[in-house]
Amino acid sequence: MTTLHRSSTHPRTLILAAAATLLALPPATRADETCASPYMKKITGQEDYVYVWTLGVEGLGDAQDKLVTVDVNPKSEHYGKVVATLSVGGRNEAHHSDFTDDRQYLWAGGLDTSKIFIFDVKSDPAKPKLTKTVTDFVAKSGGVVGPHTLYALPGRMIITGLSNNKDHGGRTALVEYTNDGNYVATHWLPTDSDLRGAIKTGKYADGYDYDVRALPRKNLLVSSSFTGWNNYMMDFGKMLTDPEAMKHFGNTVVTWDLHTLQPKKVFDVPGAPLEIRCAWGETHDYCFTSTALTSQIWLIYADDKGEWQAKAVADIGDPSKVPLPVDISISNDDKLLWVNTFMDGNSRAFDISNPHAPKQIYEKHIGAQVNMVSSSWDGKRLYYSSSLLANWDKKGKDNEQFLKLFHWDGKELKQQWAIDFTAEKLGRPHQMRFGAHSLYAKAASAPQENLQALKN
Repeated sequence: MTTLHRSSTHPRTLILAAAATLLALPPATRADETCASPYMKKITGQEDYVYVWTLGVEGLGDAQDKLVTVDVNPKSEHYGKVVATLSVGGRNEAHHSDFTDDRQYLWAGGLDTSKIFIFDVKSDPAKPKLTKTVTDFVAKSGGVVGPHTLYALPGRMIITGLSNNKDHGGRTALVEYTNDGNYVATHWLPTDSDLRGAIKTGKYADGYDYDVRALPRKNLLVSSSFTGWNNYMMDFGKMLTDPEAMKHFGNTVVTWDLHTLQPKKVFDVPGAPLEIRCAWGETHDYCFTSTALTSQIWLIYADDKGEWQAKAVADIGDPSKVPLPVDISISNDDKLLWVNTFMDGNSRAFDISNPHAPKQIYEKHIGAQVNMVSSSWDGKRLYYSSSLLANWDKKGKDNEQFLKLFHWDGKELKQQWAIDFTAEKLGRPHQMRFGAHSLYAKAASAPQENLQALKN
């Protein structure tokens, strides 16, 4: 992995150094998975593999967290089958994963142990190799706990934390690493006691974090908020009946200067806003998030004066029943938003042609519980996984643990195949990421318009 050096106190230096290098490479279009970083290399055509970051279950198989590789190419004799597993040792509360900008390495985090596992997916995409384990994330970052989103920027990874090692609450930070796994800097979320130069627009400045996404041409980074280690490692039923625990969920979205990682505005978005998905259109200056506890779709958008704002734009199901929205996925034409709800196991499609007034147009029951959804760039294939958190998943017969592929024809989701992760003694499947041999058959590339925006 290539090391890029810069001052730990000035993120712009590394961005511009990486941008200068990447600008010399051939042009490319945006990433395939519609949730992926725009700086990433693109899969052109059919994906060959889905890498599933999977939680180990005591008494099931080797009981360890593992990266499970599934062959998803319809032309393969192993289509819809597990072709490799790689256990990482112990149970770390495996959660999210993502690639470096060159897509040669997949980073995967553990919310409990705060370890980060770095896999080589280039050498043999069918059989990733564990090349490095970061074990000092908490110490290096100055006390950040629970690496969640791992998001590619040029030459580096930006990592959201969920907690801290002082009180295991929700106060946390963004943490930067180079692509080869070296710590760079920590950027704490703004709070009432330390706004870090940000403008507080409402009641809250809680310092919580969860997801992060970028709109490079607008020099924008957006972060959302969830809860700390004390809650996400607690039994779900117990937490719901604990009034004190329920007070400790995030209620904010923060906009940042992408160049400097300076927080700019703190918005009230009550009810634990989770995944952020930004529009892809060159004139579409907005991102969506959904709130887990209040079951709403929120829009983060630039107003007529170019100022960023936030507002609730749609309900998800019946909010009074707390369907618990979890993952969301935006289509590449910015016309459709898929929203998964954990409690009823459904996936809903919203028409977002007018982002200020989304309308539900479709609903499908995926399983007793459903969490993540990953869409191919053409929108024809949607992969679903089941696990939320080890202590939050349902129990008994409703504890379904699966990976399922559905085809979308514009009107209906039709299941193609399913893998029962419990029957296969693999564990609880969580995050999914795509792999393909074609990625490594040609030179690396990056979106020209986004890199030019960084130069400016």
